[in-house]
Order: sequence, then C-alpha cells, then structure tokens
Amino acid sequence: MTRPADPSPRPRTSLSRDRVLRAALALADRDGIESLSMRKLAEELGTKVMSLYYYVANKDDVLGGILELVIGEIELPPENTDWKAALRRSAISAHEALLRHRWALGVMMSPSRVGPARLRYMDSLLRCLREAGFSAYAAHRAYHALEGHITGFTLWQASLPIRKADVPNLVANFLERISVDKYPYIVEHMQVHLALFGQEGEGDFEFGLDLILDGLERIRELEQP
Repeated sequence: MTRPADPSPRPRTSLSRDRVLRAALALADRDGIESLSMRKLAEELGTKVMSLYYYVANKDDVLGGILELVIGEIELPPENTDWKAALRRSAISAHEALLRHRWALGVMMSPSRVGPARLRYMDSLLRCLREAGFSAYAAHRAYHALEGHITGFTLWQASLPIRKADVPNLVANFLERISVDKYPYIVEHMQVHLALFGQEGEGDFEFGLDLILDGLERIRELEQP
C-alpha cells in the first residue's frame, strides 16, 4: 500500500532586519531585557541562530536596534509651532514610550547607544529651543532639565515594585503603623494619595514637567531684547 505523501511544510515567513528587531523588542518587553539572547530570539522566530547573523551583527547590534525602535515611537516637536506645547507633547510621549518598554532606560544610559533615532530626537529638542529664542547656553541648560525629568521620573516610576491597584491597601496598612501625632505631615500626605487614587487627570510627571516649562518660559523672556 502506498503511503500518502507528507503534506508540504507551511512556508516560513522570510526574515528581515526589521522582523528580527521587532521580535527582539517583543521578547524584551515580555520577558525582560536580561532574557534576550540570540538563541531565544532564534526560537522566537522559528529559525536557527546562524540565520540571524544575515540581518544583525551580534547581540549588541540587536540592543542598539531595538532601542532605536523605542526612541522612534517618541513624538518629535514639529517646526514653527508653539515651543512650550511642542516640548510638552514630546516629553509626555517620551515618558509613555519608556514606560511601555521599561528595559529601555537602562540600555539608553550607555554612552555608546546613540543611533540615528536618538540623534534626531536630541536635535529636535535643541532646535525647538533655539527657534523659540533661547540662547545656546540656555538651550543647553533647558535640554538637560527636560531630559533629567523624563529619565529620572520614568526610571523611578518603572522601578517601583508596586501595582497601581495595590496602592489603597498599601497606604492603609502604612497609616496603621505610624502615629499621626509623631508624623502628622506624612499621614496627611498619604491621605492625599488615597483621595487622589483613581481620579482622572494629569499626574505627577506632568506636574513636574509644567514647573520646568514655566521656569524656562521666564528664562526665555529675560533673554529677549
């Protein structure tokens, strides 16, 4: 009796650098950057490790590539627009992108991780400031103030081992353990946490960002002839 022929294997989607990098990005987002290896990436794509080297040089190339994808998600300030609103939108966009990909901040801190997307982002912020009338010196200070807030606040927020849904119980338990007579302002502070929980509106990142932008506006006004 003749055996039926084996069905043809389903054709595998061809690889490309973009597909390899996007698979690596998904893997890092799902399992953490420490889980990313060429072996796991090959498994994710259903291919052999050696096949990846047609598209990426090594793991370092993969890290640089996926960081570029993350930075490419950030909204850049457009030209010839209100500088303050444009920088605000861009900063919020950067904060949101870095929270979506919480591993990215650690990779981004390396001085060697400055690719084309990062350069476009940096240059666009500086251009926006210079076109708004800031001097080169003031634009330098303003850029670092904005970047410090974005990276510092996001790193703090991404590092918190607390789910948002757990906040009310954590605050309530904390308040049970401290004395209102001894620490009245801490108790007051935590009560505000509870009162604000679940409310719609802008959060602490935007509050700090607006303080910086308002301060920069005053500096700009002082520099105007």
